[in-house]
Amino acid sequence: MDMCEQCAHYVADEEYGDYCGVSLDEDEMEKFLTQSVASCPYFRLYDEYKIVRQQN
Repeated sequence: MDMCEQCAHYVADEEYGDYCGVSLDEDEMEKFLTQSVASCPYFRLYDEYKIVRQQN
């Protein structure tokens, strides 16, 4: 599994394809695209059970 697929910002869209849902300006996008995915500063692990743990 790709690290991007585990990120909370990852969007799987059948019509437009998969993409990162982080809103970046032009300078931030250039910096983001030139870095490796492993060192992504916007990576946040998607945890679907986080809310359930907070309720208990």
